[in-house]
Amino acid sequence: MAEQTQEIVHYPTLKTILAIEKAVEKADIAISRNKIIDALPTKVMRSTLNVALDYMEKRGLVLETKKGFIWTFNPNKRLAIAEAEGLEV
Repeated sequence: MAEQTQEIVHYPTLKTILAIEKAVEKADIAISRNKIIDALPTKVMRSTLNVALDYMEKRGLVLETKKGFIWTFNPNKRLAIAEAEGLEV
């Protein structure tokens, strides 16, 4: 089965990605795409938001759930060491 590719009309700028990161990270609970757009200081096209969220999800910064997006990135070095040295069951 061939993978569908969608043409990207507009790529997000670094400023946009950082604003989206901040909005998701500050949220206490899962935040929907609409709430993210409302929380941003500037207007962002939905397709641009989707590209940024896909990028962030692939990098392990956010996770999409049924209720929205949650921040998952943890820069703790001890956690990274534990993951690298841990025993996989």
